[in-house]
Amino acid sequence: MASSLTYRNFMLYRSLEKTLCLLSKRYASTAEPINKILIANRGEIACRVMRTARKMGIQTVAVYSDADRNSMHVAMADESYNIGPAASQLSYLDHNKVLEVARMSGAQAVHPGYGFLSENTEFAEQCQRDGVIFIGPPSSAIRDMGIKSTSKAIMSAAGVPVIEGYHGEDQTDAKLAEEAQKIGFPVMIKAVRGGGGKGMRIAMSEKEFKEQLESARREALKSFNNQEMLLEKYIATPRHVEVQVFGDQHGNYVYLFERDCSVQRRHQKIIEEAPAPGISEAVRRELGETAVKAARAVDYVGAGTVEFIMDAGQNFYFMEMNTRLQVEHPVTEMVTGADLVEWQIKVAAGEKLPMMQSELVLQGHAFEARIYAEDPDNNFMPGAGPLHHLSTPPADAATRIETGVRQGDEVSVHYDPMIAKLVVWADDRQSALRRLRSCLSEYNIVGLKTNVKFLSDLSCNEAFMEGKVHTDFIPQHHDELFRTHELPEHVLCQVALAMVLEERQQTRVHSLTTPDPFSPFSFGCGTRLNHKQKKTLELNSGDQKLSIVVTYNGLNDFTVTFDGKSHHVKGQMAPLDNELTCEVDGTITKAKVVMRGNTYHIFTKDGSYELSVPTPKFIEAAGDGVALSGAVAPMPGVIEKVAVAVGDKVAAGDPLIIMIAMKMEYVIRAHQDGVVEAVLYKAGDNVNKDAQLVKFVEEESDKKPAADEDD
Repeated sequence: MASSLTYRNFMLYRSLEKTLCLLSKRYASTAEPINKILIANRGEIACRVMRTARKMGIQTVAVYSDADRNSMHVAMADESYNIGPAASQLSYLDHNKVLEVARMSGAQAVHPGYGFLSENTEFAEQCQRDGVIFIGPPSSAIRDMGIKSTSKAIMSAAGVPVIEGYHGEDQTDAKLAEEAQKIGFPVMIKAVRGGGGKGMRIAMSEKEFKEQLESARREALKSFNNQEMLLEKYIATPRHVEVQVFGDQHGNYVYLFERDCSVQRRHQKIIEEAPAPGISEAVRRELGETAVKAARAVDYVGAGTVEFIMDAGQNFYFMEMNTRLQVEHPVTEMVTGADLVEWQIKVAAGEKLPMMQSELVLQGHAFEARIYAEDPDNNFMPGAGPLHHLSTPPADAATRIETGVRQGDEVSVHYDPMIAKLVVWADDRQSALRRLRSCLSEYNIVGLKTNVKFLSDLSCNEAFMEGKVHTDFIPQHHDELFRTHELPEHVLCQVALAMVLEERQQTRVHSLTTPDPFSPFSFGCGTRLNHKQKKTLELNSGDQKLSIVVTYNGLNDFTVTFDGKSHHVKGQMAPLDNELTCEVDGTITKAKVVMRGNTYHIFTKDGSYELSVPTPKFIEAAGDGVALSGAVAPMPGVIEKVAVAVGDKVAAGDPLIIMIAMKMEYVIRAHQDGVVEAVLYKAGDNVNKDAQLVKFVEEESDKKPAADEDD
């Protein structure tokens, strides 16, 4: 803690500021109702705020970067304004641009969402100077709670339990090492201005303290332009429990119960629930009352979250206060029936809290699963890319999908990789967990890697189902959560059925005159019923190579054979929604099957699977649909466009043919330089899989290859 003189001066300053705050509250409470709001954010939180504003009859103004011109939040808003390039520093983080839009649009208030400017003291102060209502707490609360050492001092003075540690001004290596010795190892090293797991390290022993300190400083300097550190006693396998609080401009405060956010990766939350499992009613009340005490200590107004570390004995200690709406606020809404965004807007307009503490009742249980574009098998590495296919469970009173993207959108490299938040509610925890698992099975995404399958495995984990959660949950249960899934026999039957039905559908669509060599599959004709046709399907599942023999028995009736076993398979595909109904040996199963490129994505209630069609032997790996002497059709389809003519010179990578196949456009390219010798099909022609489309010969040349200028 700071020296006594510094601390006394600090408290005198806070007393003066408190008086000014009360005066500003009295002034703000006379404010007129808000009729137009600018949302200084993007993605799902911008859409979330707009939905509530629309319900309240309030007009909305969106701001967007060049990268977000066609985004969902732009389409939802009543007005939208471009504020600069994709880089957030030049758009969403630019105070002046955001407030200039507020002035031009006539917006009375700004809702910052979370992230970006939501906890920016300077922005909150600038809003006040410009006469724009900041839908958030006073700038003083943002500042005090944003600096960890200051927040610890305020909480300690207010009687809020604070974990043992060092929050002093002496930042020399020697002093920090000395204090770490006093605290006792292991110790947590944290950036004073940190957040989101940045600038945070654990030193398990004195030997590694200096190395971890230097690492935390480097990351803090890069992330926050500040490398001051604080030290805390490290609690092994703690729980991360937080309380939603609300204050108004009339001195009223409530807590809306707690959330458990313990299961994390890279010190960042991945799944949250309310209420926290296993918490007694006495501890729940004590948590809530302590959180309100923390809010009062900084004259808090609006929505805030007080975060605590909890040990195995349910003893809890103040960690930090987030002075904004949290990502996980929907689980609190689900168990209280409150619309926290509506509360924010009303409180910012000077109204009293819609409910007092005695009116708040905890109802049921809710989970929020954050769906990210990331690769759990690669240390949850975030990614980006297109959402070629996106289907979700239906939303209802017990299921919410908070998102800012649609099918066809792209998860941008410029912003957070969160695709959506899946929020479910039920009467009790186990029922809510079952609903979560069911909804995750219906959250189907093709185009980039996501954590949906990981979340599904997590929700099925026995320890998680028992509520035995803590911040080291994922590493502790790593082998269970990252186990290899066996490929079920019924899934192989499903993909085989999907392949032959899709091939037949494509042939029917594109030609009624050209017979397919496998005509019973194509037409289901009865002219050769005494001669059963067979087809061998080659598939890859990861490194595993599979060979499946499909025998035609009759219309939509097949025998599927693999690994020496035969299965009687019937079924049909609904082409509009990719829904496959498959009967395997008398048992009916359903799946969603999406074909992208040469990969079949199978989504079932039990999990998702990917199986790919290998490239034919005479096609080189360097190009899609490219033979040594030309190009072949990678699947049945119709020629959309021929891009070359006989005699044309082509270079490796040049487009030769564009096909429409499997409901998608497929560009077939040259695998090497050459001269077109023959074009075997024209636009509109139907072609079968592996049919040769173009022949060409390699161009002779006496020239030596030029050196690569980049070498």
